[in-house]
Amino acid sequence: MSISSYRDLKVWQKALELVVGCYRLTAQFPKSETYGLSSQLQRAAVSIPANIAEGQGRESLKEYLHHLSIANGSLMELETHLLITGRLAYVTESDLAPLLAQTAEVGKMLNGLRKSLRTKT
Repeated sequence: MSISSYRDLKVWQKALELVVGCYRLTAQFPKSETYGLSSQLQRAAVSIPANIAEGQGRESLKEYLHHLSIANGSLMELETHLLITGRLAYVTESDLAPLLAQTAEVGKMLNGLRKSLRTKT
């Protein structure tokens, strides 16, 4: 299958699902976290598919790889925020586990895409 748009990328699709899951999770947070951890978690999550899309739309492979690197950094930030959420007991472990599994899956997919693109340089 040919990739004609970032929307065709499975990693972008999975990252978008992760964003939705994160927004649903933060809806359970205390209201005092609206502008704190909740906002930071949401921004990190949104940054992942946004950078995948932006990178795919860039002119050069170097820029694409750079944006995928940013997406990967945002993924690590998101995972950290999720772990903090668990330590603060804002949500249950059963609510958190699927999202942590999704971060692992998106991370593997991002690394695979980056590796594949590097072989083209």
